[in-house]
Amino acid sequence: MDDLLATARVVALPMRVRFRGITVREALVLRGPEGWTEFSPFVEYDDAEAAAWLRATIDFGWTPRRPAADSVPVNATVPAIAAADVPDLLRRYPGCTTAKVKVAEPGTGIEDDVARVAAVRRAMGEDAAVRVDANGLWSLDDATRALERLAPFRLQYAEQPVASVADLAALRSRVAGLGVLIAADESVRKAADPLAVARAGAADVLVVKAQPLGGVTAARAVIAEAGLPCVVSSALDTSVGLGMGAFLAAAAMAPSYAAGLGTGVMLTGDVTADPLVPVDGRIAVRRVEADTALLERWAAAPDRTAWWEARLRRVHALLTAR
Repeated sequence: MDDLLATARVVALPMRVRFRGITVREALVLRGPEGWTEFSPFVEYDDAEAAAWLRATIDFGWTPRRPAADSVPVNATVPAIAAADVPDLLRRYPGCTTAKVKVAEPGTGIEDDVARVAAVRRAMGEDAAVRVDANGLWSLDDATRALERLAPFRLQYAEQPVASVADLAALRSRVAGLGVLIAADESVRKAADPLAVARAGAADVLVVKAQPLGGVTAARAVIAEAGLPCVVSSALDTSVGLGMGAFLAAAAMAPSYAAGLGTGVMLTGDVTADPLVPVDGRIAVRRVEADTALLERWAAAPDRTAWWEARLRRVHALLTAR
């Protein structure tokens, strides 16, 4: 704990648009022997779920790593915004030829989703890869109807359209004739058994995130055992956490897919003067150096810093007990 707390800094980074229900992303970053690393489980996660994120923090900060590539392709991320706002948002992702579009947002309907996906297809052209992500919010029947509506836009895949592994398997069978692949995210990163999806034949693609799976080392083991193509994505990380994801993507991703690691453009601030944001549709694979001035500028309020430090102590105690 002394090593972890010695350099720990808590930041609160404003977001350009509401995403995942939040407008400010809090994170704790610290420096290990191999460089800066990140601990940023979402605030609603309990300590048991946050333990994997701390394993990832330690794995990245204390493990020497050589990048398997100089850079990786990334997708644009389109929140549940109005279709008319899509072209302006996509300009923040120069060179990206893949887009992930949020659908099934509470308070919106399938007509909004269809209009948003159609706007992305128009803006990016027929050769672009377009994905949708429902975060498990559709029922099996709603997902079936929605993908029937969205399939004409030639989706690359639908990410976590339903919540359970059983429903993923059933939906995959239902939509097989539509040519829509099924990707699993929450059913991998939030599951007690991240390989259950692969064993059940419930997905064509795995969406993996370095922190929730316990770090680069643990995530690579899951990917290898699952035997399915994977897409490495972010958890709204700072550029420090995106660097962790980039190392994983370079080592483990299928070459035909773009990683979901371009989310740095969704933040109006970051912990580094040289953030990991898309350039020509790619981000660099490198460790990010936090900037002292920016850590001060975006420092969380004292009560929030105390909350994160107390959380770090509790989660560390859980890992020690295990």
